[in-house]
Amino acid sequence: MADIPSVAAVPPGVVSLADHETQARGVLDDNAWAYYSGGAADEITLRANRCAWDAIGLLPRVLRSLAGGHTRTELLGRTLSHPVLLAPVAFQRMAHPDGELAMAYAAASQGAGIVLSCQASTPLEAVAQAALGMPQRGPLWFQLYMQHDRGFVRELIARAEQAGYEALVLTVDAPASGARDRERRASFRLPAGISAVNLQGLGPAPRPTLAPGQSAMFDALLTAAPTWDDIAWLQAQTRLPLLLKGVLHPEDARQAASLQVAGLVVSNHGGRTLDTTPATASALPAIVQAVAGACPILVDGGIRRGTDVLKAIALGAQAVLVGRPCVYGLANAGAVGVAHVLRLLLDELEIAMALCGCATLDQATPDLLLRA
Repeated sequence: MADIPSVAAVPPGVVSLADHETQARGVLDDNAWAYYSGGAADEITLRANRCAWDAIGLLPRVLRSLAGGHTRTELLGRTLSHPVLLAPVAFQRMAHPDGELAMAYAAASQGAGIVLSCQASTPLEAVAQAALGMPQRGPLWFQLYMQHDRGFVRELIARAEQAGYEALVLTVDAPASGARDRERRASFRLPAGISAVNLQGLGPAPRPTLAPGQSAMFDALLTAAPTWDDIAWLQAQTRLPLLLKGVLHPEDARQAASLQVAGLVVSNHGGRTLDTTPATASALPAIVQAVAGACPILVDGGIRRGTDVLKAIALGAQAVLVGRPCVYGLANAGAVGVAHVLRLLLDELEIAMALCGCATLDQATPDLLLRA
């Protein structure tokens, strides 16, 4: 049986997701802070994600009937109590000893879905056991990075299926790591005892001998990078729905839809891979238009307020994923801190809906939005 996370109180005066971030800066050491909060290169995309939601205004309607309103939504054939899921974040035990278990308990307590990182620091079976035992939990999904050993990938998928995960989320925007200056300045390293435990047993990638003039990136590292052909291969290995995370270009969205993937996550990896890519709020409408209802669209990146969630729904997303704020809540107060982050966001969503005249999320349409 999974261990029950420890109980701690949210610090006084923490009343917003921004407060959780400020508080967490004093809790996390420089090493962990650089990893969780930093972005790629000059962090232009990291900042743009937040600014893009701020740049969209709301044009509320008044005197509408709001009695009986709710935040329920449909996703992959399931009714969810609200459209918020926890994004995959690696090595959560670096933020708090309870790590991914605390995340799972907190998410389930608030009816939120959870996407467990392939690089989790807790076995995927333990996280599933914690989440699946909660009666009002949201979806339980497992995030994949394609590995050089396809046999290992098959075994990992089989483990996720056996444990009870309900969908796979393939991250497609990181065939190589971004140039993360903040991590390099901090000389980032994983603390002792923390590792990607679900990747144990994966052997090292073959290292070809490079001829003069060959690239260590293109002629070695990227020879095993996933391609569109791997999407069909993955679909053939599993009975679970497959979503793609990290789509920004409408043509990629159309190609994914033609392969009948179960969903797309509009994401720029939280600004951690390629700097100067579009903010996700800016990229979302074109992806929605390109897919034209063929599959559900989710979005992450910079969501910090309930108004942001409402804006994402009005732009055509079915749900949102939230990453960094949940890690900050974890650092501040373990499972209680994560639950507090989610509760703040969900309460703000209800407030925003009420003040915009939206009794249900299907009433959040593009005419609710003002563009600068």
